[in-house]
Amino acid sequence: MEYLHLNNGTKIPTTGIGTFLLQPSDAENAIVSALSNGYELIDTANAYMNEKAVGRGMKKSGLKREAICLSTKLWPSEYADADRAIDDTLKRLDTDYIDLLFLHQPIGDYIGAYQAMERTVKVGKVKSLGLSNFPIEKIQEIISVTEIKPAVLQVEAHPYYPQTALKEYLKDMGTLIMAWYPLGHGDHTLLNEAIFTELAEKYGKTTAQIILRWHTQAGNIVIPGSKNEAHIKDNINIFDFTLTEEEMQKIAGLDKDVRYYTATEEALQGYLAFAPDFDSQE
Repeated sequence: MEYLHLNNGTKIPTTGIGTFLLQPSDAENAIVSALSNGYELIDTANAYMNEKAVGRGMKKSGLKREAICLSTKLWPSEYADADRAIDDTLKRLDTDYIDLLFLHQPIGDYIGAYQAMERTVKVGKVKSLGLSNFPIEKIQEIISVTEIKPAVLQVEAHPYYPQTALKEYLKDMGTLIMAWYPLGHGDHTLLNEAIFTELAEKYGKTTAQIILRWHTQAGNIVIPGSKNEAHIKDNINIFDFTLTEEEMQKIAGLDKDVRYYTATEEALQGYLAFAPDFDSQE
C-alpha cells in the first residue's frame, strides 16, 4: 500500500474499496474480501444503505479498528440535525469513531452540518472532514465561516476529466481528491484507449490497473467498487510498477473535459427531499 498525508497530519491509503450500489450482503462480503487482500480504506455513505453491513464486514475481518481507515457521508436530509445523524451513523457502523466524514451533496444546511462535524472532531468522534461533489464556490463559502479545512474532496475524476483546475484550487489548502468513477464509469472507450492498451502490455497489467496507477501517481485516492473477488484483488495489485513521467504526460493528453454525471439543480433538490429509511437497513 502507498499513503498520502492529509492537511491535518494524518495519513490515508491511496486505494480503497467503494460500496456504492452494493446490497448489504454484497457489501459485507466485499469488505471481508478487501480487508483480507490488503485493503485498509473503506468508503460508504448514509444513502448507500449498507453501513450496518460495512460494520459487520469490518468486525468479521478480524482486523483491529485502527488498522482500517473508514469514510462515510452524511445525506442532505440529515444536515439539519447533524449532531444526531453522526451519532446514528456511528451506531450503524458499530464503531467509536469515523476516520473521514463527508457531506455528500451541496444542498441543504451544509454550513450548519459542517460546523456540527467540526464539533465531532474536537471530541474525537471523527478524525478528518471532507466534502463530496461540492463546487469551488460552495467550498469557499464553507471555509469562510468554519475552522477546519476539508482534508479530502470526493468528486468524479478520471483521465477524461482529471479535475485539473479543481486540484490547482485545492493545492494551497492541502486538500486531496478522492476519485469516484475512477475508471470512467466503466466506459470501454476510455478503458481501450491506445495508451492504456500499450501500457497494459508493457507492464503485464489490465488497462483498469494502468488507470488506477495513473490516479495514485497523480496524487488521487481511488475507491473502485466491486463485489467480484478477482476484481477486488486486481484493483489493489497496482503498486509493483511505476509509470514514467513521459507516460503520465501522454495520459494527461486524454483530458477531454468530459464527465459522466452532472447534478442539476432539480436533482439536488431531489436529494434534499429524499430521506432514507435507515431503520429498515439490514
